[in-house]
Amino acid sequence: MANNSTKKLLIITYYWPPAGGPGVQRWLKFVKYLPDFDVQPIVFVPENPTYPIVDSNLVAEVSDKAIILKTPIFEPYQLASFLSKNKTKKISSGIIPNQKKQSFLEKVMLWVRGNLFIPDARVFWVKPSVAYLEKYIRENEIDTIITSGPPHSLHLIGLELKQKMNLKWLADFRDPWTTIGYHKSLRLSQYAAKKHKQLERQVLNTADTIIVTSKTTKAEFQALTTKPIEVITNGFDVEKVDKQSLDTKFSLAHIGSFLSERNPKIVWESLVELCTEIPDFKSHLEIKLIGAISQEVLETIEQFGLNLYLNNLGYVSHAEAVAHQRKSQVLLLIEINSEETKSILPGKLFEYMVSERPILAIGPKDSDFAEIITNTNSGVFFEYSEKAKLKQTIQEYYNQFLVGKLQSHAVGLQQYSRKNLTQQLVELLRQQ
Repeated sequence: MANNSTKKLLIITYYWPPAGGPGVQRWLKFVKYLPDFDVQPIVFVPENPTYPIVDSNLVAEVSDKAIILKTPIFEPYQLASFLSKNKTKKISSGIIPNQKKQSFLEKVMLWVRGNLFIPDARVFWVKPSVAYLEKYIRENEIDTIITSGPPHSLHLIGLELKQKMNLKWLADFRDPWTTIGYHKSLRLSQYAAKKHKQLERQVLNTADTIIVTSKTTKAEFQALTTKPIEVITNGFDVEKVDKQSLDTKFSLAHIGSFLSERNPKIVWESLVELCTEIPDFKSHLEIKLIGAISQEVLETIEQFGLNLYLNNLGYVSHAEAVAHQRKSQVLLLIEINSEETKSILPGKLFEYMVSERPILAIGPKDSDFAEIITNTNSGVFFEYSEKAKLKQTIQEYYNQFLVGKLQSHAVGLQQYSRKNLTQQLVELLRQQ
């Protein structure tokens, strides 16, 4: 519990163990290290959330020094799952089917999600949360709160509390709001699109400080607000994982959600050509997919005749995912080829970087993660137009694999450790 010199910090977040996936890691790790800097974390989360991915192992990682507050939440996804549990789960986790391939039910669900629940389907938690937290904040003399989104409804909790009370509010954006890639897939009406932008501006101009995970998001938000904006990226933690024996196959692993728009045809084309050009390549090849994979990606792999080499493991626990990062020969990091995704720094990037396995990264020109990969010497970045260079690099990696010398030689990684990033957060809190 807190002593007199300890600062109390109320953190309002949706994703929390037993939630799985990347959304939970950021604040789980901040909360782990905040007590080391004399900050008492008080975490407010929903009591009965509808998480698309569950990883019960993460419950054991919650700091025993954290105070956890929970209240019930009503989520329309709970009702929608009666119509189609599988489609509801995919849409709530961000896997939105290609517009041309959407069923009538998917079109209806996306329209409802984008137009009736603004900014998202967790909006019904805002008013009861404000009522509960207003009382708790007064009784416990809390002067600083942080809201973490998405879901961006949680920033509306911060907005209302800020308007009602004398406190400092930091709004943490793990992803952008209206410029995120899937936003335009939500079939928004003119009214809904305008309402999203209005709420985004209101949050950005009412919070005392904005926290973002990339410099491109910072630049985008600077066009909307004069409030201070700080970049605190995601990072890696010290993981208790047994030393892994490397895969005996030449495994190219993608870990995490593999969305339709991320489908890297230049990778599949390169692999098909190498299978033809190098006699033994196909006998060594393994394409390893871990996480939620869109149907379009699986269909494309089949169309290219690469099914023989596919090892689709589905969702695994975070600990297993980290183990696969360390034993796979090459790690694939794929981002959608669009202007809106330049700012995305996938959480797995930082875990990839400390795995000692080389990263093959593909994304739009001037991606923020390209700079990090280059500066840390943790892999090679390609634009979607650079197929020849990509193919050549895969062949070079394969040659190194054959002689047992395939490894990354990353530098300057310590700045991305979760403890160092928590120190950055604490320094920001002290400025409030």
